[in-house]
Amino acid sequence: MTSDVQAGATRRIFIDKQSPKPYHALVQTSEAVRAAAADAGLDRTLVELVNLRVSQINGCAYCLHVHTRAALRAGDTPERLGVLPAWRETELFTPAERAALALAEATTAAADTGAQDAAYAAARDVFTDDQIAAVIWVAVTINAFNRVSIMSGHPVRPER
Repeated sequence: MTSDVQAGATRRIFIDKQSPKPYHALVQTSEAVRAAAADAGLDRTLVELVNLRVSQINGCAYCLHVHTRAALRAGDTPERLGVLPAWRETELFTPAERAALALAEATTAAADTGAQDAAYAAARDVFTDDQIAAVIWVAVTINAFNRVSIMSGHPVRPER
């Protein structure tokens, strides 16, 4: 009986497949956010850094897999992606990227109002209001995708 309970407890529903309408709405939101980020003048590599950092914090292997490839396609380097968890300890990131990463982390750990205030202050030094809004929307959207993938148990399989 224990193996039946364990098997049933670990079986996940791919919620994106089970309820496709909400998932498609999330995809449309993501597309609108990507367009808003581009319209605000945010570089695609910065957007992917936000996607990756939030996915690291949330431990979403599937989104890390997807967005690492996207960051490399956008022109980022393995060196920078490798040290992203310790971005504060390097000089590899621009002031704008550092501000975006801080804002993304504050969005993800929303209960930390001190981090929010500090992140906003840093963002105000380098971004317009449209850019700040876009960074926050990128973080909000990837947080939602992380939850979908984590709760669904989306697998990461080796590429062949």
